[in-house]
Amino acid sequence: MSELLTIGAVYGVPAVALMLVYSLVQQRRSAQTRRIFEESVASGLLEPASLHPVIDPARCLGCGTCVKACPEKSVLGLLNNRAQLITPSSCIGHGACKTACPTQAITLVFGTETRGVDIPQLGADFQTNIPGIYIAGELGGMGLIRNAIEQGRQAIEAVVKNGRNRPASQLDVLIIGAGPAGISAAMAAKASKLNYRVLEQDTVGGTIAHYPRGKVVMTAPAKLPIVGEFRFAETSKENLMEFWSGVVRDAGLEIETGARVDSINIIDGGFEVRADKSYRASNVLLAIGRRGTPRKLGVAGEERNKVVYRLVDPQQYRGRKVLVVGGGDSALEAALSLSDEPGTEVTLSYRGTAFNRVKAKNRERVAAAGAAGRLRIELASQVKQISADRVQLALAEGEDSLANDAVIICAGGVLPSAFLASVGIAVETRYGTA
Repeated sequence: MSELLTIGAVYGVPAVALMLVYSLVQQRRSAQTRRIFEESVASGLLEPASLHPVIDPARCLGCGTCVKACPEKSVLGLLNNRAQLITPSSCIGHGACKTACPTQAITLVFGTETRGVDIPQLGADFQTNIPGIYIAGELGGMGLIRNAIEQGRQAIEAVVKNGRNRPASQLDVLIIGAGPAGISAAMAAKASKLNYRVLEQDTVGGTIAHYPRGKVVMTAPAKLPIVGEFRFAETSKENLMEFWSGVVRDAGLEIETGARVDSINIIDGGFEVRADKSYRASNVLLAIGRRGTPRKLGVAGEERNKVVYRLVDPQQYRGRKVLVVGGGDSALEAALSLSDEPGTEVTLSYRGTAFNRVKAKNRERVAAAGAAGRLRIELASQVKQISADRVQLALAEGEDSLANDAVIICAGGVLPSAFLASVGIAVETRYGTA
């Protein structure tokens, strides 16, 4: 009996101690998770920006595998022993959670019950309702660089598999857009020895090319045809653009920049695409962005030359009085970049009462810049009028007239619905569906 008691004391006491430590750690984690979730609720940050997980509580084991798999910090957490989005606005659609879940409790969806997202109708092979026209990347709802690259490659694989015969005078595939999806598609087309061409209305790099100078871009490991796997943990816009330019140069990709597509028409055996000149192709891949035309405020004076819709180089505004309009990541990042320039007076105006659907790091940096006096923040405000040297703002209480040299409107863009409709591509609004 005494031996049993001794064994119990030797092994039982440490086991109980370990259980107590484990319980305390779990309680601390649970409290932190709940605090983060309650902060999201209080701030109104409950709308995911794009593709995001919906978790079936009946299937969820509460194992936390999805929480560990998510590359973003504090997006998923365990509440009441079930996985849940605790910072929905920070989710950018990696999809790693769905892959990691051992019970298939996670579905990836677009939109929510209260906020719809317009998405072109696509088949499993990224083909639209018009046979021979494919969509990859941001236009199809996949803004994440890694996902866009993968879709570009898979879309070309589908083009090869579907094998539409072409007349000798036509391209096998015409790729529209030279962002990550378009470049990946071009590499895949070259590897498959397809007769292809890429048209880009602006510059190589797509949306990345329009980020503010020095903006940090987060990317996950990705695999490009021909090049193989590449990895960026955290890098600048300039480094990433240099990488894409090197890929295009070294692979000898055929890309025509400054070529804006005006129309796509069905012809016998394929499509006629009109830009600065006419192209004929058996297949067309749309690898363009979702922004289309910049969203305007519709206020008096918006047509003035001092009003622009994206920030390219903060240095050109050095020593000037600048108003940035918007509440998304692009607006916050523009305001922060400008506030770092010597002598620049920056005001950030947003109609909402909180910065919804932005990265936590951007929100924290803006709050710090405001507290340090480098940035004036006007929530619940709207631009009423833009004059030659001033801007009139409607505030929560009354109005204010600000001295102003430049206005940068970062209010997003309008989906190129008119262009898609002219081609005949069907678009549907998703309210929390896959």
